[in-house]
Amino acid sequence: MSQNEIYTYHLPNGLTLVAEPIGGIRSASFQFLIPAGSATDPDGREGASTVLDGLSYRGAGGKDTRGLSDALDSLGLQRSGGAEVEYTSFGGALLADDLVRALELYADILRRPALPASEFEQERELAYQRLDRLEDSPAEKLFVELRRTYFPGPYGRTPLGTREGLAALSAETIPQEHARRYRPHGAILSVAGAFHWEELRQAVERLFGDWEGAAPAPPPPSTKGRAGYRHVPQETSQEQIGVAYPTAGLGAEGYYEARMAVEVLSGGMAARLFTEVREKRGLAYSVRAVQQSVKGAGFILAYAGTTPERCMETVDVLVGELRRIAEGVTDEELARARTGLLSALIMQGESTRARANALGRDQYLLGRVRSLNEIRRAVEQVTTESIYLYLRDHPPADFTVVTLGPRELEVEGRGTRDEG
Repeated sequence: MSQNEIYTYHLPNGLTLVAEPIGGIRSASFQFLIPAGSATDPDGREGASTVLDGLSYRGAGGKDTRGLSDALDSLGLQRSGGAEVEYTSFGGALLADDLVRALELYADILRRPALPASEFEQERELAYQRLDRLEDSPAEKLFVELRRTYFPGPYGRTPLGTREGLAALSAETIPQEHARRYRPHGAILSVAGAFHWEELRQAVERLFGDWEGAAPAPPPPSTKGRAGYRHVPQETSQEQIGVAYPTAGLGAEGYYEARMAVEVLSGGMAARLFTEVREKRGLAYSVRAVQQSVKGAGFILAYAGTTPERCMETVDVLVGELRRIAEGVTDEELARARTGLLSALIMQGESTRARANALGRDQYLLGRVRSLNEIRRAVEQVTTESIYLYLRDHPPADFTVVTLGPRELEVEGRGTRDEG
């Protein structure tokens, strides 16, 4: 795996530019991370980040909605982004020759959006529709409720917001939120693909150098007061099960050991959860686990979908497998997990969009960017012994369980039942 040079430039106003060239291609991807996610939505106005994100594309820099859309389309831009918990992202992929022109348009979108009052109601209605679609996607709704239960405070908010929060917004509050939260200090622009570094740096300085201010800092993530068990009633033919528990976050000691352990649990059809929960016992039609990080914390989310009649048994077996990983992994399991992770790493390095996203995420969580070689070395240094020692000192425990479906369970440490 070849080593590309990674460029980093910190503007005096607090905006950070990180960029990595990828040879042999003619495209580039970019992503802005603006620290204005749902965790910083005002209390009582949950969903403001999503409405503000959508309204930002309804005209900017003197262009109306159609004019801005035509300008973006003329570049062949494959747009991406949206409001998330910690930030709102803006970006896309396009031919490298048009990169600077795209950044000029996004300077208008981020700094000079029209935010037309006449289109506010339409954007809010779209937000209502996205929120309502959760009712037709039980698994997605389960993860929303699991996160809300695991993080009882702002970090548990979904960017979709709430009906009450969306109703409290107005055409006047959105420009106020933009002025308060869309600021350069702490913002990140990441670029991957074909570019000329000095030309890129100068363009960013020209377009964003006189941008000023700092957005309110998000609160630290906290799980204080979370319930051990919560049930969300919904009349469905299946029962959705979610489990969350703490682990090492990105940048913390033991992160790669925890990551490899999760890969052993859920890295494919030979992984433990698929084998033990689905294949051997036939308990679940779907089962998986993922490791996630926010700034200052790491956690693992596990999921299983089953029938109401077998839900309690599925919870017991799922949690049992999550605990059993602390007994150790085999050389064969580790080799398979390592191959899977390194294959994914190679594919990420060949995708400008995936690499731009990873650059921005690293800069946000770590304050620096990991090279692909650094990640590869860290993965290769994990051993069965180092996994055992980490899990011996940090065994899977302190679980939060959420079920969604027709049947509430008798789970030890049961906390709350959601009537809504």
